[in-house]
Amino acid sequence: MQRALDINRTRFADWYQAVVRDADMAETSPVRGAMVIKPWGYGVWEQIQQELDRRIKATGHENCYFPMFIPLSFIAKEAEHVEGFAKEMAIVTHHRLKNIDGKLQPDPDAKLEEPLVVRPTSETIIGDAFARWVRSHRDLPLLINQWANVVRWEMRPRLFLRTTEFLWQEGHTAHASEAEAVEETLKMLEVYRSFAEDYLAMPVIAGEKPENERFPGAVNTYSIEAMMQDGKALQAGTSHFLGTHFAEAQSIKFQDEAGTLTFCNTTSWGVSTRLIGGVIMTHGDDDGLRLPPAIAPKQVVVVPMLRDKPEDADVLKYCEELVAMLRKLSVFGQPIRAHLDTKKIKSAEKRWNWVRRGAPIIIEIGPRDAAGGNITYMRRDQLRDGDKVKSIALPRQEFLEEKAVQLLAEIQHGLYAEAKARLDGNIKTGVTDWKGVEEYFAGSDEEFKGWLKISWAKPSGVELDAVDTKLKGLKLTIRNAPLQQPDTFATCLFTGKPSVEEILIGRAY
Repeated sequence: MQRALDINRTRFADWYQAVVRDADMAETSPVRGAMVIKPWGYGVWEQIQQELDRRIKATGHENCYFPMFIPLSFIAKEAEHVEGFAKEMAIVTHHRLKNIDGKLQPDPDAKLEEPLVVRPTSETIIGDAFARWVRSHRDLPLLINQWANVVRWEMRPRLFLRTTEFLWQEGHTAHASEAEAVEETLKMLEVYRSFAEDYLAMPVIAGEKPENERFPGAVNTYSIEAMMQDGKALQAGTSHFLGTHFAEAQSIKFQDEAGTLTFCNTTSWGVSTRLIGGVIMTHGDDDGLRLPPAIAPKQVVVVPMLRDKPEDADVLKYCEELVAMLRKLSVFGQPIRAHLDTKKIKSAEKRWNWVRRGAPIIIEIGPRDAAGGNITYMRRDQLRDGDKVKSIALPRQEFLEEKAVQLLAEIQHGLYAEAKARLDGNIKTGVTDWKGVEEYFAGSDEEFKGWLKISWAKPSGVELDAVDTKLKGLKLTIRNAPLQQPDTFATCLFTGKPSVEEILIGRAY
């Protein structure tokens, strides 16, 4: 088998594209910046969607759906919001085409009275609905979520990470008090943190974004940040406390118990198909993708080794029985997703297709296995011993009774532990001056660099702009200020003032 590009010896971006391609996850589309998500990639998204949807509903939220077209006047009501998204908005200006001089063109007579923005996010149109739905304190809290597509015009696309159109969920809530809204914001941040770590096996650090990295119009923005295998950060999810900004713009009011009309405090929060890119860059290796079993569309793949001989029928029957018995077992609260690959291609080719796709356990069954009641399996997370592929033979019954469920749990835990060790081992502390920052991030952008955890005085305004400019000179950004903070801090290396918190800085996607 020809391996994917070596993580340590070639450009990480090339390795990433090779894994996406060879794992058959997605491909570019005829529309620049957009992608076609192929069945295996979409199968991963379905697993993410189903589990996260369960967790969102468990916190009291209900699903709904809003239009993808938003009147421009809605977005213009919130000045910070329109400024933050202005360069990314796609606009619909006409409702009909016409053949003019032999070419299809927008019909000049079909120009819309008001342009429509193709949904970059839904705060404004959902706020318009909230203004109708909320009348009294008895209507609160209002807790909704939608699964949808979003369009943000992307100039430097990369499959799953940055595309013009992507899939996501966005939650929106309205509350009677600031305290309730802040509690909601942090509750959903924790939902994202636990989901990323427990389900995606992707360790993250939850914290607050600095003022210049907030969602347009938000009072506070919180994020979960994951470290990829090249040391760069990936913002894997965000949760925003919006205060009354959007409520004031959209007139979302309620009558409190004293009879006074009061503006609601609102929140929004979301994760997207970018999570799939995060999984690839967190767990992939030189052979391709490695999927945590919890999100693998097929957790155990059975590959019959057929040779166009009479015994093939016995092999297939044995494999069918094995798959049926595996599906009666449960892991992570669901039946094992077992699959029998009966495609008429060479067994070795089938095996390596599943290796590249990251199927957690791959079982090969030949005539001897079928006759002897055995199986031979490979663990995708521990595929090789040096350059040699490891395969393990066991009696079928022992595998079913003692190994199958245990192995899937071990693989899930092992992938997390590996990524957690990488994260913890590559956050450097003790840097107290700018020279130390420059020295740490010296060299090529392609070299592995982790993150720095440094103290700062949390400057704002012009002072923060100066910090941002300085960081951008080294292609750095502030990722977040972790929720877990020490009792004491070093002096702010940017301003020389007493520090108030620690922040993480690094290069990012």
